Amino acid sequence: MEKLRFKSMSLSDETQRSIAEMKFEEATPIQSLAISPLLEGKDVIGQAQTGTGKTLAYAIPAVEIVEEKNPNPQVLILCPTRELAIQVSSILEILLKYRRKASAVAIYGGQRIDLQIRAIKKGAQVIIGTPGRIMDHMRRKTLKFNNVKMVIIDEADEMLNMGFIDDIKTILNEIPFERQIALFSATIPKAILELSKKFQKNQQLLKVPHEKLMMENVEQLYFIIRESDKPILLSRLLSMYNPESSIIFCNTKRKVDELINALKSLGYQADAIHGDIRQSLRDRVMESFRGRNTKILVATDVAARGIDVKNVEIIFNYDLPQYHEYYIHRVGRTGRMGKSGKAFTFVTGKEINKLKIIQRYAKANVKFAKVPSVKDVERSKTDVLIEQVRKIAEEKNLDRYAKIVKILVDENYPSVNIAAALLKMVLNSSEIAHPLIEKTINDDFKGPNRRFKKETPGKKRIRNFRRVRQSSKKGR
Repeated sequence: MEKLRFKSMSLSDETQRSIAEMKFEEATPIQSLAISPLLEGKDVIGQAQTGTGKTLAYAIPAVEIVEEKNPNPQVLILCPTRELAIQVSSILEILLKYRRKASAVAIYGGQRIDLQIRAIKKGAQVIIGTPGRIMDHMRRKTLKFNNVKMVIIDEADEMLNMGFIDDIKTILNEIPFERQIALFSATIPKAILELSKKFQKNQQLLKVPHEKLMMENVEQLYFIIRESDKPILLSRLLSMYNPESSIIFCNTKRKVDELINALKSLGYQADAIHGDIRQSLRDRVMESFRGRNTKILVATDVAARGIDVKNVEIIFNYDLPQYHEYYIHRVGRTGRMGKSGKAFTFVTGKEINKLKIIQRYAKANVKFAKVPSVKDVERSKTDVLIEQVRKIAEEKNLDRYAKIVKILVDENYPSVNIAAALLKMVLNSSEIAHPLIEKTINDDFKGPNRRFKKETPGKKRIRNFRRVRQSSKKGR
């Protein structure tokens, strides 16, 4: 697929200037496909995954159709979560930077509605919001759609999964008939096609080739592990790679809470987000994670929608995702903007077939990896430390520290012993959850297609005999 350059597109000077400041030069596949039809006023369905640049694909046409002289809402963008609404709003603000009389407002639950009403009355040409809060404003008659020319529904399949489809239909029924509708979705289920058929006119289906959906620069590995041994494996991998920024995905809110409590008790800088966490706390958690004050974020799939954090180094699929497309959403959060990333998936023995299905669906090259031993962890940490020492040794401003070493040398301590003592101090100070790392992992699998060891008939007879004997003793 031919990628277009933004400078070659027929965009206003203000938009071109904003894009240049964002340091974007070449459009991604979904941007190359979608921007031109949307600028021409056509209805589209765009299939695009997280991390493919879909937000910019619809945000650029959105700001281009805005009439600054008209302060009323002209573009409506629907998002499934507050996080995604905030993320989209931040991108719109950058694109509208050089349009002094145009603005965008995000409205979502958990935020004071009186502040939102004031912002709308002040004048906002672009409204970004969650369906529930948009419906609240409709009932209050504080949000009117008389001037809306474009409606964008982002993460349409997730809207469907979260039960927003009826709200979306209600909202679309309030929009003037002469309008443009764009649907962006990771997958195109039947319900999305039915929604398109009802509300869109002569829509164009824009689909990025399936093999392009996965990030090519993400190393994807899977480990076969017992459920009870997952915390040990996670601790070893965190110790080996020591990522500055990582996301751990769990399938349930309960699992997120259990894991975050375990990580914090072991000294990790970790926080959690899921549907039951109030908005003010979610905002603080995300601000801390973006600022690298929190290194580990534990999240459910729905709560993580809309998370846009640069330079996430590792994605952990602590639980194998419930839906195939979730794997793509998760992995798409690392390896962005040409940088490399890693994705580690924990698989129990009975889940190996499910992983194969996900691999075929995502066309992903997920390779089998052996569970690292304690020696592997120590070796990896040593390699990292040696590399860090090499880099620091090449620096010129080491005089202050050289004086300290000289004091010890003058006291007749061998330089090798001094260096070894300092390295020991560094290694000891960086140790986290060492007792957990050293725990034994039950390893009774064999090879990439591992299965639990089958019990021999002889062992089964002995086990049954012991069970009968124990029960007979209890009965006496």
